[in-house]
Amino acid sequence: MPLDDARDVLTQLSDMLQGRGGDPDRIGVNQGIHFTGGEPFLNYELLLGVTEIAAGLSIPSTFVETNCYWCVDDHRTRRRLTELKDAGLKGILMSANPFLVEWVPFERTLRGARIAEEVFGQNAIVYQAFFFEQFRRMGLEGTLPFDEYLRLAGHGLQYAELLPGGRISYGLGECLGHYPASRFLGMSCRQELLRDWHIHIDNYCNYVPGYCAGISLGDARDLEGLCRGVDLSELPVLTALLTSLGDLLELGRRHGYEEREAYASKCHLCVDVRRHLAAEGDFRELAPLQFYEHLED
Repeated sequence: MPLDDARDVLTQLSDMLQGRGGDPDRIGVNQGIHFTGGEPFLNYELLLGVTEIAAGLSIPSTFVETNCYWCVDDHRTRRRLTELKDAGLKGILMSANPFLVEWVPFERTLRGARIAEEVFGQNAIVYQAFFFEQFRRMGLEGTLPFDEYLRLAGHGLQYAELLPGGRISYGLGECLGHYPASRFLGMSCRQELLRDWHIHIDNYCNYVPGYCAGISLGDARDLEGLCRGVDLSELPVLTALLTSLGDLLELGRRHGYEEREAYASKCHLCVDVRRHLAAEGDFRELAPLQFYEHLED
């Protein structure tokens, strides 16, 4: 995200957030502004820059989410976390789960958690703690292939938050349910689209409702305009989702979509139809297109 765009968005958020929420110096999974990705430490200078902007605007409860891939030694880890705290960051959330440990050596997560607690105290969160402790009890060193995790400790997968609105449904379908489209046609996504907590703004400045990646309610550089309302007259995908998944499926069929034999959930049906529509038509609410191009990578 260009730094100027980040500044535009954060400036508007700062006006809206003043005096809201709890302790401005505390963070929580659903409390505060989180800088996330992808992996925000892939662009450390940008992360430092947005932290400084947010601090200058007195935005409360700012924290960063990371998979700790960069925690290769104590010195580098402590230096970066201290720099971010000095720049105004309030805390950090470190991810631990069977999908990340396939690529990130667990000793880096351990190092990140240990030093983050030194720097940020109670504002150092490991999420999900269940998997962190499970890996530690296993005496895990290095990485662990996902298939091997399933063999050794696969019962733990019941505690994972598998959100089937993206690649999960395509890459991990055997672990999920299998239902015909008819099971979901009377459902809508109205609640997900209208939620007023835990929303995301992506690096293209799309306002993303909740966890519904690939859907944009509009340009987050105009938050005041978005808050006044979204004109649905030229947004057929959003219109359908607010009504029923049956309407979305019918829209897809009109553009050549062929129904699958089974879906893992209503989110799987939704994203699969949207993927087809993004490739076949011009629907500005389906953004960014890169999301749809990489669903089966």
